[in-house]
Amino acid sequence: MGETSSAARRWCFADQLGPHFLDRPDQPVLLIESRAVFERRRFHRRKAHLVLSALRHRAAELGDQAVFAQTRTYREALERVPGRISVCQPTSWAAEEFVRSIPGIEVLPARGFCTSRTEFDAWAANRRTLLLEGFYRAARRRLEVLMDGTEPAGGRWNFDADNREPAPKNADGLGLPAPWLPDEDEIDERVRADLDRWERDGTASFVGRDGPREFPVTATEARAALRVFVRDRLPHFGPHEDAMLAGDRFMAHSMLSAPMNLGLLDPLECVYAAEDAYRAGRAPLAGVEGYIRQLIGWRDYIWHVYWHFGPDYRRRNALEARGRLPGWFADLDADAVGARCLSDVLAQVRDHGWVHHIPRLMVLSNYALQRGWDPAAVTDWFHRCFVDGYDWVMVANVVGMSQHADGGLMATKPYAAGGAYINRMSDYCGPCAYRPTERTGERACPFTGGYWWFLSRNERYLAANRRMTQPLAGLRRLTDLDEVVEQQRRLGQSAP
Repeated sequence: MGETSSAARRWCFADQLGPHFLDRPDQPVLLIESRAVFERRRFHRRKAHLVLSALRHRAAELGDQAVFAQTRTYREALERVPGRISVCQPTSWAAEEFVRSIPGIEVLPARGFCTSRTEFDAWAANRRTLLLEGFYRAARRRLEVLMDGTEPAGGRWNFDADNREPAPKNADGLGLPAPWLPDEDEIDERVRADLDRWERDGTASFVGRDGPREFPVTATEARAALRVFVRDRLPHFGPHEDAMLAGDRFMAHSMLSAPMNLGLLDPLECVYAAEDAYRAGRAPLAGVEGYIRQLIGWRDYIWHVYWHFGPDYRRRNALEARGRLPGWFADLDADAVGARCLSDVLAQVRDHGWVHHIPRLMVLSNYALQRGWDPAAVTDWFHRCFVDGYDWVMVANVVGMSQHADGGLMATKPYAAGGAYINRMSDYCGPCAYRPTERTGERACPFTGGYWWFLSRNERYLAANRRMTQPLAGLRRLTDLDEVVEQQRRLGQSAP
């Protein structure tokens, strides 16, 4: 930290709102609320509320220590602020390019992650593949997290095998205490009034439904939510991490991705709190390891993949998927959908702007992959419709992980699955009008038929992938493949 950066006014973007983005507690701060962001793109109403509420709460906390500019563009605000300005590296290629184009602004290394870009580049140097597991183990050693000397705690690096139990039978939920929820205040009231006015004036348009704020907007609230998670939910997190229940949208998940991606929580603070719970005997190792892997493993890995593969990564389309997002999906019209899993998950996005990672991957993304929708459009949809969605989050997660559009740079095979997976890991299929075992006819599950259609459409491309040998052999044994493909083509843009 140089004298210049410490003395300069720190410009904090709306996803850099925690105290760890300042060099000292009394450092002058610049906060900018740009209306143009909401004019350009149609964000979820709850996401717009969350971001504006967090930004305005931070301005209120800092008082005279901060210049809080509410302008149409960032550039308008910057023209009004005299003196030196520093900023931690922004979280998108576009924002970084913008700040580096402004003379006199000092751009510092990124904060809010466990592994720096320099450390990642050193790890990635001369590696043919950038596998998550290798990165995660290196981070565990370097940070000395869940380590007993030079060995991993419990003698294993990865407890995934213990964390894949299906949803409990004949249960509406896991029966856990509710996650931490905030009380709204006067700032939230003003944010809601402003968003209503912008919609009436036609200067902004939103997707999804408004509702009470469900996520922290201050560092104090975020730490309270972390304490509740570690106490009430972390002890039960592991076993059903990958399960879905229609009556329990929270399961044992932390609900901390949104405040963490606003910069309100330092991820290492969460890591150490989880490890302390394990060391004190308050949470089992398998669940704690699974949660910590989400942070120093997956979250950091996604961040670094975004930067490592460059700004053109977002435009990769190895499977040549060109389909447009249908209106019912783009507009979150869950009531138009008959498939119970897809309807319920889409309704959760519409009403809350959030579902946990398995509905994202194995319901929403899986359906998009099967239908061959344009991965760039799918990426943009996730970015706009999720309260924790940002460019760096969604580009790698969607292009690389869920749509296999990078040709296997991240995932060794496509994350495509039929109705059997959803039936095994959830309680959705029993009352559904479709049957997961049927691939043709009126009761054919759109995920089961869609799975075989996806394999048929991409058979030539996937043939060289050794992990796809067995699924493709199954495809070739189907006697009704032509009928399956024709039925899925007829479905087209219609809601299933």
